[in-house]
Amino acid sequence: MGLLLKIFIPLLGLVLAFYFYSAPENFSEEMLRGKRVIVTGASSGIGEQMAYHLARMEAHLLLTARREAKLQKVVERCLELGAASARYVSGSMEDTTLPEVVVKEAENTWGGLDMLILNHIGYSYFNYFNGDVGHVRKLLETNFLSYVAMTTSALPMLKESEGSIVVVSSMAGKIGSPFVAPYSATKFALDGFFSSLRHEFIIDKVNVSITLCVLGYIDTENAVRAVSHAIQDTPAPKEECALEIIKSGALRRRELHYPSWAMGSLLLLRDIAPDFLDSLIRSKYNVENIRR
Repeated sequence: MGLLLKIFIPLLGLVLAFYFYSAPENFSEEMLRGKRVIVTGASSGIGEQMAYHLARMEAHLLLTARREAKLQKVVERCLELGAASARYVSGSMEDTTLPEVVVKEAENTWGGLDMLILNHIGYSYFNYFNGDVGHVRKLLETNFLSYVAMTTSALPMLKESEGSIVVVSSMAGKIGSPFVAPYSATKFALDGFFSSLRHEFIIDKVNVSITLCVLGYIDTENAVRAVSHAIQDTPAPKEECALEIIKSGALRRRELHYPSWAMGSLLLLRDIAPDFLDSLIRSKYNVENIRR
């Protein structure tokens, strides 16, 4: 397999370079200046980094996450970095009333909304599926249904501003991988729902963009702690990842693949050599480090 990879992967790179980068687009930080943006899951990781990038771009920010003390510090830092304004609403997305509360705060504060960045996730284990259906149900509430609820509440304001919805997902929502069955199910659900919704927007001539962000292994504290003992790959930087998400939302792209070359290669393999891809994925795990 090693020799085959050495020959095949560079060829994939050439194909992807032509396919994805033949029509470059220009991003300017001016696109975000003064924009009203909600970022969920903003107390750490990619969400925190997105908040800092948006603050430097002088956006108005409404941040939400579970940990109030951490959110307070992130808001303070955003104001130091130049945010036009920054505030927060703390709470867990397991609370089915929170999505509406957050969106109502944006409406009361700004009277409108330009960008909704959905980034939060609930806790899930990294291990063999243990048959806990209740956990899957709970995770669907946080990782999927709250995204639907946030979008539903925010849509009237986004229609008025002709704004953008940015959905942070994962390669686990495009390609099945071991040890993340409940998490993967929620991410596949996001792809199905928002891809369908995009069709409906186009049919109804609703000028609200939907960007699905398909992310690989990123060096957030939570991800590294959860999987570093079992995955051989090197994680990509969360700061760069956060900036690419913002750029893709501002440019109203259909999808972001990050890291682009690696994610694009895997998606191409999924379509032309799925069995080979499955074998390749399994080879990346130190299975002996996974304890049932």
